[in-house]
Amino acid sequence: MAKAKSIYFCNSCGHQSGKWIGKCPSCGEWNSFEEEVISKPSAKDAGNINMIKSVPTAIQDITSDKEKRIDTNSPELNRVLGGGLVKGSIVLFGGEPGIGKSTLLLQVALNLVGKRILYISGEESQQQIKMRGDRIGISNPECYLLNETFTDNIFNQCKEVEPDIIVIDSIQTLYSDVIDSSPGSISQIRETASQLQRYAKSTNIPVLLIGHITKDGQLAGPKVLEHMVDTVLQFEGDRHYGFRILRSVKNRFGSTSELGIYEMQSNGMREVVNPSEILLSQRDEITSGVAIAAMVEGQRPLLIETQALIGTAAYGTPQRSSTGFDLRRLNMLLAVLEKRSGFKLSTKDVFLNIAGGIKVDDPAIDIAVVAAIISSLEDVSIPPNICFAGEIGLSGEIRAVSHVENRISEAAKLGFENIVLSKYSLKNINLKNYKIKVISVSKVMDLVEILL
Repeated sequence: MAKAKSIYFCNSCGHQSGKWIGKCPSCGEWNSFEEEVISKPSAKDAGNINMIKSVPTAIQDITSDKEKRIDTNSPELNRVLGGGLVKGSIVLFGGEPGIGKSTLLLQVALNLVGKRILYISGEESQQQIKMRGDRIGISNPECYLLNETFTDNIFNQCKEVEPDIIVIDSIQTLYSDVIDSSPGSISQIRETASQLQRYAKSTNIPVLLIGHITKDGQLAGPKVLEHMVDTVLQFEGDRHYGFRILRSVKNRFGSTSELGIYEMQSNGMREVVNPSEILLSQRDEITSGVAIAAMVEGQRPLLIETQALIGTAAYGTPQRSSTGFDLRRLNMLLAVLEKRSGFKLSTKDVFLNIAGGIKVDDPAIDIAVVAAIISSLEDVSIPPNICFAGEIGLSGEIRAVSHVENRISEAAKLGFENIVLSKYSLKNINLKNYKIKVISVSKVMDLVEILL
């Protein structure tokens, strides 16, 4: 057996050092080094993987055919992946405990009729997985379950089963005898992920991994894990609410700005076909401080509800609170309102909420946020048949946004009668094609006149 030695690894980035140091020289984190006992890799180096030897090839001799994709029978997942699952790719699913990662992947595995699936679990027994499968209510005779955490045994079973897709729950439970440290350690995650990467690329079999996250919301293990995989998908949502958002963080074969929306039900994950309906709350009466924004995630238009509440600061120091929206951008919009429009907000408490639990990065909802703030400040309700889309600059101008036609079409489809847009967004757009009135504005004062 190879001689064991101790190495210190950074929990944050995976940087290794021969001795303990207080601050990581790579990522700058303090007290992040932990000692792990490792051994020099043996000669076999996980020799159960039959590798395909690579040879240099002239770039003009390489065919540039479109990558072959596997239909997952889930339109939401296909959209986030960029059109389907690419053969030979590795997809990493991350999310909080109990958010539904295992349920989603088991449902995907059971839905892939005609494909042989090997579902490998190191956390649950086969009976537990079967109980979840019965609850989902889908039967697939080509889905095989395996309880194993040793990588050599996993690759041996892959030779026997010859699966089309491999699902592993989770990467933190796997271990290899090449490394002496315990499962879940940085060196084990890096080694087992490397073996899976070599296996996927050499056999052209896609591998779906489930990954744990830390208390800070980052994927557990070294940062190199996210570099090694082809796609990183983040499963978000509040466990106390039914809706879940699948967001692409990294994708070598598609866009990173797409998202899929699911609803957790007793029989598994239900895909939400029209997410705008769930992001707009149904109110019995019209209240102030509510504005509807037409946003776009990737190529997908969504209508969301922005809610603002303005109150007088009780103790002289105003509060600024934001849920689902960047707090720094909120402070910028408040400064623009005070400077360019004369609203006195420096002594006011401002609370902002994006309904539905969604996090928004699209700057086009700036105008809706400002409209909600003005509505709450002046206690004037905004008509429910109007929505907004526009970015606000520091000089108070309302700037153009992208995908204007998609935003107008989505608003018209949901029955809105008016949409407020920047006049700079309407170039080369034939408004006669839409059954909705477009109101153009160029600066914040124009918006104030419309609201008041």
